[in-house]
Amino acid sequence: MEITTSQHEALALARRGMRLDVLFIRPERRNAMSVALNREMRALFAALVDDRSVRLVVLRGAGGWFCSGGDMRERDQSLHDPNADPRVAARERNRLGGELFRAVNHAPQVVVAVVEGAAMGGGFGLACAADITLTRPDAQFAMPEASIGVAPAQIAPYVVRRLGLSQARRLALTAARIDGREAAALGLAHHLCEDDAAIEARLAEIERAVRRCGPGALAGTKRVLNAASLLDDAAMIEFAAEVFADCVTTEEGIEGTRSFLEKRRPAWAGEA
Repeated sequence: MEITTSQHEALALARRGMRLDVLFIRPERRNAMSVALNREMRALFAALVDDRSVRLVVLRGAGGWFCSGGDMRERDQSLHDPNADPRVAARERNRLGGELFRAVNHAPQVVVAVVEGAAMGGGFGLACAADITLTRPDAQFAMPEASIGVAPAQIAPYVVRRLGLSQARRLALTAARIDGREAAALGLAHHLCEDDAAIEARLAEIERAVRRCGPGALAGTKRVLNAASLLDDAAMIEFAAEVFADCVTTEEGIEGTRSFLEKRRPAWAGEA
């Protein structure tokens, strides 16, 4: 299958069929979340909102590191910029970080984070916002924000949803560092992968599974799952009914029903 690639300031993209690999390419800074990385990621996920040709997005860091969190050098420079109000600048930078995590969480595609090296701060947040997280056993996870005088403000909702409030409090309030094995035990990561071969095998397995699912159905499923913890029972019943009706009456939904009744693979699944 043909692979289409492109490289930007902070990201390298590789498209192969329904799968898009997104590589953070700031290994000299352990893939810290710079202004450029944030901007390019938000633009990418904005473009993916209406793109059903992509069903799987894989996030990974170059140089054996996933993401070390916010770029501290950029943060320090912005706080000492004589031409800007430091509080206004800090608020806007943090808000844009929140927009990025929201975009990843709400993407209509299946988003997989592959954590190698470390996922710190914002990297921890990305690992929690992703639908599926893979990790190496020796990878390190932490929310070090409190230890450097700030709060894990924008990542907190995703950490709480992934781990529950009790474990989120333990990790955030002590800036504790855990390895991949503990991350998997806590449910932060879904799969432990001992080496590169195991990572590639697991990604291939996930890709095969996602290929069986309709792109519109994936988007609808994520809408329902994201709403489940936010709406009361009555509102959820109505919202879920609307999403279901949207799905089942489309060409994809009709094809899904027919393929089931005719005992064949649906058109979107490709050849066996």
